Amino acid sequence: MYKYETHCHTAPVSKCGKASVKDTVSFYKQLGYDGIFITNHFLDGNINPEARVLPYQDQIDYYFSDYEEAFHAGSAIGIKVFQGVELSYRGTDFLIYGLGKEWYKAHPEILEMEKTEELPFMMEAGAFVIQAHPYREAHYINHIRLFPRSVHGAEVINSNQSWESNEMADIYAEKYGLLKTAGSDNHWGSNAFERLREKGYRPQLAAMYSDKEINSVQDYISGVRNGTMKTCLIDEKGNIRF
Repeated sequence: MYKYETHCHTAPVSKCGKASVKDTVSFYKQLGYDGIFITNHFLDGNINPEARVLPYQDQIDYYFSDYEEAFHAGSAIGIKVFQGVELSYRGTDFLIYGLGKEWYKAHPEILEMEKTEELPFMMEAGAFVIQAHPYREAHYINHIRLFPRSVHGAEVINSNQSWESNEMADIYAEKYGLLKTAGSDNHWGSNAFERLREKGYRPQLAAMYSDKEINSVQDYISGVRNGTMKTCLIDEKGNIRF
């Protein structure tokens, strides 16, 4: 079976990222992953502040620089690296798959849109939209926001969240007929398991797995849609747990 990380942050692009691109890519290779998605925080979220002083086009170049570095690093050691984006609205986050760098360069107006306008706009352009950790609780989130009419699916297993949060996300997806995904929300690269223990969570990652290898973002999207990509957990030895 093939396994993939769908939600991952790296430094320096994500301000909250604690691991370098090289460390992160090597970590997943050592765990036997077949691919990872780099989903750093976009310009509307917790991006490195040094990017905010740049012109929009340069901000986009900066934003995608970690993914581009990861792609080359992955090619060198034999692990696929795919591009994703995490949009934010006051702590409510969305994983975006399927739109490339040039699309973002061509649409600076998205930064002025409300999420109920922006997400459908992106979907019409071919984006696959997943609400990340929809029931996350944190000191900077004053209430939980759900967008069932503006997404294709929900992240129902996030190893960086409580199991109560994940269970509620699964119920949410079931009731609204949303597609289900899993991702680790890894900010710590090779220190992920240690950090999860420190937070009081189980030392395991979340992933999507399939009997068929994927070679593109579109392969991933198709796999989630047709049910051949399924959710799972990954233990410290890289084993798939159901």
